[in-house]
Amino acid sequence: MNAPINHPVPLLDLDLLRTFVAIAETGSFTAAASAVFRTPSAVSMQIKKLEEILGRSVFSRDARSVTLTSDGELLIGYARRLIALNREAVSKFVIPDISGVVRLGSPDDYGERVLPHVLKRFAKTHPAIAVDVVIDQSSNLRQRLSDGGLDITLFTVCRNIPAEAEILLTEPIVWGGAKGGCAHMREPLPLSIWEEGCAWRSVALEALGRAGREYRIAYMSAHTAGQRSAILSDLAVAPLPRSFIGEEIVALGPEEGLPLLPTYNLAMTVAPDASAPVKAAADHIRATFESFRETGKF
Repeated sequence: MNAPINHPVPLLDLDLLRTFVAIAETGSFTAAASAVFRTPSAVSMQIKKLEEILGRSVFSRDARSVTLTSDGELLIGYARRLIALNREAVSKFVIPDISGVVRLGSPDDYGERVLPHVLKRFAKTHPAIAVDVVIDQSSNLRQRLSDGGLDITLFTVCRNIPAEAEILLTEPIVWGGAKGGCAHMREPLPLSIWEEGCAWRSVALEALGRAGREYRIAYMSAHTAGQRSAILSDLAVAPLPRSFIGEEIVALGPEEGLPLLPTYNLAMTVAPDASAPVKAAADHIRATFESFRETGKF
């Protein structure tokens, strides 16, 4: 009996898979091209080659969007695993000395919005490093770092910026209210605010005092989810960074009878005796905010 003929299985190029994943995550050939440092035409050629190897279409495209086909949905899991395995293997040889733990502090609001992006970036380049995240008020985080309990911390501050702090972001504080809501019309004004020690709380209360606007604390929480719930339920208004405003929460101001608020700063402080992993994590935080300043998105 004749032996079966073994047909060689083609190998998938990791560069093709990296581009494929970038398109799937951004939903755009153009955005993916920027992410993988190639031209849009080169990205299109890569996907054409990938589809030729597989004999299947991996994307459905129209004038407005790019979505995965059923075969693309199947491939995406394999692609991410192959890229992660390659990264892990290479890191054992390229950066064998970079390991350890990074103790990172962040206020709740940025812990929810920003840290997932930072940790994802960091894990890609430093998979052997563990990150211990502490979420707390800015004043407490600064004290923890001073006491040696943290290696890096993010914190919000409106004035009296410490000399050792690095400013990552400066933006206006606005009053956030429910779209179509009426909480801002009530007397006294119902507020949803953070606990004592929050930079936004102090400037908001000072502004209301100067404007002679009576208020009451209707809701108090140190967590962003709690603040959003109070606003979306139209129970109160709250001082928020402008970047927190979205479709369901709108910015209110003098036209709605509320005083203007100042800008605030999101700052970072790194321990003076920072190790190589800590410095690497700080670089990823800087890169994340640099991207936000350029695109307006985390």
